[in-house]
Amino acid sequence: MAGADIASVIGALPYRMAFAGGWIDQPFVSRLNPEPPGSMVVVSLKPTFRWMDRCGMATSTRRVADALWRRRLPEGAPARLVRELYAEENRNRSEPSGSQDMIGIVYPGVSRLDFDASVEGGIFPAHIESCRDEAVARWLELVIRVVPVAPRPDGYDPLGTKRLDPEWIRRLGRSGAACYEAIQKKDAPGLGESMNESMRCWEALLPNIVRHPSLTVDLATVLQHYQARSHGAMYSGCGGGYLYVVTEDPVPGSFGVQVRNSIEES
Repeated sequence: MAGADIASVIGALPYRMAFAGGWIDQPFVSRLNPEPPGSMVVVSLKPTFRWMDRCGMATSTRRVADALWRRRLPEGAPARLVRELYAEENRNRSEPSGSQDMIGIVYPGVSRLDFDASVEGGIFPAHIESCRDEAVARWLELVIRVVPVAPRPDGYDPLGTKRLDPEWIRRLGRSGAACYEAIQKKDAPGLGESMNESMRCWEALLPNIVRHPSLTVDLATVLQHYQARSHGAMYSGCGGGYLYVVTEDPVPGSFGVQVRNSIEES
């Protein structure tokens, strides 16, 4: 089924992948970073199929955007659209979602988001660096394989245990910068290691991301299996979801993605 056909069913709004550095967009994390800014990476995706809910793919943000903008991105400056969508999703919410969800949907290509708690309280990035190089996008499509694992279950809470050590937060923010640099250089081993480092940081800072009583899948062991057989791997979100594997080799049961590299593709 062609992308244009499925878009008539699921809408033309992009999806987004979040790579290394995730959680640095949350002020309760970034305000403890001893070496700001800390970075994370998001990648905008063409809507070629319907991604599962509760899998770290910003599907709840996409639903808000779908209702707000009638199934496709409107014209306008990306920064303004991000703030409009952020305000709509977080209206009357006591625990607001991070702005990286909105940025990954709105900004085309691969974007590095630099968060500094001294800038707007860390809610929005102090700086956004985007790469829309076609060769880079095509390379990324070749080396990222996506393995479905499991949606996060009911009753799951990644924030039940917080161990917010500033050194691990510094490493988390640096993993995002390393991730973006590796993508620009088309460096698969570097990209994989940035993801492995991000997962190490997640497990140190918020151990319930991969270990929680409600989880029915041994996420840590699954992750270790793929990391040992590739350049690196990380989960799409807390509690599982999908696993991003960096490799040039076939991965049984996996699929690829299509990077949305221009505003016109939405």
